[in-house]
Amino acid sequence: METGSFFYLAFIYLAAAVVMVPVAKRLGLGSVLGYLLAGVIIGPGLLGLVGDERQDVMHFAEFGVVMMLFVIGLELEPALLWRLRRSIAGMGGLQVLVTVLVFFGISLMLGLPWKASLAVGMLVSLSSTAIVLQTLQEKGIIKTPAGQSSFSVLLFQDIAVIPMLAVFPMLVEGGISAEDAHGSAWIDAYSGWAKTLIVLGAVGLIIAGGRYLVRPVFHAVAGTRLRELFTAAVLLLVIAIQLITSAVGLSPALGAFLGGVVLANSEYRHELQSDIEPFKGLLLGSFFISIGASIDLGFIAQQPLLILGAVLGLMLVKSLILFGIGKMFRLGIDQNSTFSLALCQIGEFGFVLLSFASQNGIFSSALNDFLLVVTALSMALTPLFFILNEKMVQPRIGLNLAESIEPDVIHEKNPVIIAGFGRFGSVAGRLLKAKEVGTTVLDNDADRVELLRKLGMKVYYGDASRPELLEGAGAAEARLLIIALDQPEQTLRLVDTAQKHFPHLTLLVRALDRDDAYELLRRGVQHIYRETTDTSLRMGADALHLLGFRAYQARFAAQLFYHHDEKALRDLADTWADRNLYISAARERIAELEQLLRADDADTSLDFDVEWDSSSLREDIVKGTFK
Repeated sequence: METGSFFYLAFIYLAAAVVMVPVAKRLGLGSVLGYLLAGVIIGPGLLGLVGDERQDVMHFAEFGVVMMLFVIGLELEPALLWRLRRSIAGMGGLQVLVTVLVFFGISLMLGLPWKASLAVGMLVSLSSTAIVLQTLQEKGIIKTPAGQSSFSVLLFQDIAVIPMLAVFPMLVEGGISAEDAHGSAWIDAYSGWAKTLIVLGAVGLIIAGGRYLVRPVFHAVAGTRLRELFTAAVLLLVIAIQLITSAVGLSPALGAFLGGVVLANSEYRHELQSDIEPFKGLLLGSFFISIGASIDLGFIAQQPLLILGAVLGLMLVKSLILFGIGKMFRLGIDQNSTFSLALCQIGEFGFVLLSFASQNGIFSSALNDFLLVVTALSMALTPLFFILNEKMVQPRIGLNLAESIEPDVIHEKNPVIIAGFGRFGSVAGRLLKAKEVGTTVLDNDADRVELLRKLGMKVYYGDASRPELLEGAGAAEARLLIIALDQPEQTLRLVDTAQKHFPHLTLLVRALDRDDAYELLRRGVQHIYRETTDTSLRMGADALHLLGFRAYQARFAAQLFYHHDEKALRDLADTWADRNLYISAARERIAELEQLLRADDADTSLDFDVEWDSSSLREDIVKGTFK
């Protein structure tokens, strides 16, 4: 690619991303779909700003997938991989095997030769590591059972690409030369057992290098205190791993993942992550744009119903296979729906297999173009399937689960109802239980409910924002409703329901941040608990004490800060909608607080307890007695 052409493409790709990704995020579509739409717009089907050069960009952008798997590997300790071995080998292996067999049979019924049918089955069995993991991380569900199961299956699929690339040459009529196989002719000159030893040696080299060579090298580089040199060393490491794995016919992505796992316990782990993150994000964005640009709208326009039907049919069949596997491995229905819809597309490694198949005549030209469009469209539709699951499937499943998981009527009547028993609500609930205060606990996470029941806790599954469920939980007789849900949208929905149907209830509501608190204040909620405020102020007070301030001074400063911040929260609520007015007023409040804290003659005779007591301070603020 010429230099002028490179800068032109870089400008087009970056401009498209800068315009489309914020639009997609604002519409709630996610960044991945924004990149894909950007590619479609600049591609040959619409504006035609990029043409065949996009293939050069695709090869470059695929390095982003390699970097992503390296970062994922850094986040996984070997002990965690061992813990996931059942889902990696069990769920992943079963998914690949069943999907290959099902689509092999479908292809045979459609009249394809058996070799092409087997190739189609292997192609369809793969899912998009880049899109799925990026979306799971964006939505914050990578650590859920659905996220962990998806990760396990994707990891097995990446490993399975290696034998697939070994099988594909056998599907070519008449065979192919070693040089055409997959770019590693030197290793193909050896016998089978020798190849195995070479591959194992390469893996051993990566593991040994990560343990005994990389650490002293990074220690020396870190000693220079040159950030750019450390970044260069990180990129050198990833490229070196890619070259080693490619040379022996392994997937570069798998090698990068392995290298990341080896360094997961390294003291440089977080520095590696922070240095590689910008490159990973930029290259992944370029990869998604290239996929969008590869969608041939003209080809789709010639037979739109056939292509759309093939894409939706493929994704439906694959999601049913995944759902069945998830059920076998006892995923809850809500988690299983996320798992099955997340992985129902064809993955980026499908482009690698299609390129190989096209070069060696496994597929006809027409079939190859058809599969290329189907692959790209299935990836492009994946973010929409996540939205469909989040907005339509999960709420309907919740209604069904509330009846199927806990069909019994809630007979107990307690003074306190707790909605949400995760990391926040469980602490309040355990405290009340320890003081023998009766509580009725509701939670809308089926897997959490099952776990809590195994721990001996009485928890009811259901969406607490449903009036009939609150009624059954004794809301008419209860005094307090503690709302500790993870999602702000669910919290606001439950607040509206409780205020409408059970106005006598006193609401104690968790807020994730200041914006959530303003939304709650607009609804008249008085008892708002911002998630990290108390803990952060306790940390600040301890920091002051450790720096030499007397204990009562540190606690006094923290309590003064809390009083002022709570009052400012309520005073600024009316200006929150007008951002300019809000920012101006907030700056005044910040300056006012700093002056209070710096005042040498601070009146420590105010009615503050020496011990930290945020509850009494909250009461002062709510009653308006603090000035």
